[in-house]
Amino acid sequence: MTGPAESVESVQQLAVAWRAMVLDRDAGADVRDLPGIAVRWADCRFAFWNCVTLTDVGAGPEALRGRLSQAADIMRVKKHPGFLWLFEDLLDEEARAALPAAAEQAGFRYAFPGTGMAGDLLPVPDPAHPDLTFTRVRTEEHLRAYADLNSRAYGFPLEEGRDGLAGSALWKNEVYAYLGLRGDIPVACAATVETDGRLFVVLVATDPQWQRRGYGEAVTRKALYEGARATGLTRATLHATAAGAPVYPRIGFKPNSPIGFYSLADR
Repeated sequence: MTGPAESVESVQQLAVAWRAMVLDRDAGADVRDLPGIAVRWADCRFAFWNCVTLTDVGAGPEALRGRLSQAADIMRVKKHPGFLWLFEDLLDEEARAALPAAAEQAGFRYAFPGTGMAGDLLPVPDPAHPDLTFTRVRTEEHLRAYADLNSRAYGFPLEEGRDGLAGSALWKNEVYAYLGLRGDIPVACAATVETDGRLFVVLVATDPQWQRRGYGEAVTRKALYEGARATGLTRATLHATAAGAPVYPRIGFKPNSPIGFYSLADR
């Protein structure tokens, strides 16, 4: 699978994985598949669980402007802010050129970049790092530590990250979520979850004071190793931030679509 097909796979993986994540937060969450738009919105304080993405393949400038306007309307009536995830390789060449102006006209501001990645890379070896031990997330204390690592890494208040994970049975049982501990201090975390015949990597984070030591890569390898061992899956996907993008090719992931994250300018 190469080229545009991997970009389609990438947006579909988001739609499937995020359905489970947001319904875990709120059984009444806004989960809709509209023409050209997927809504996965828990309306909780953890902004990553509030997501709208565009799903048209080969959209031109006029279609893009219409979808952006509709996405903004959906997001404006929500209580809590979130992100529009825009997979740029789903757009045609003219729409990509028109994107910055079209997004601004619809009321969006560019938040940060990401990259879709995938690979037939499993199984991976059981990882080891001289500084770390690994523990699977099974308790509320583990969940809180996992949430706090993400909040510190991505600049969220701690209470917002905790609102995304506290009390989750899904994360304790069905997600292969791991903490990397230096002594008894959680310093990094990563998780995988079975998603439509693949392992989807989600919410990788390293405490900022412990970055650039290989901790994020090691705990990601652990989550992949355990997820693959449990499921027998051989293909994995993820959506990388700029900080993680250099790490994942070392594990075997290959980039596909650039992703733009957008928030509403008036929120």
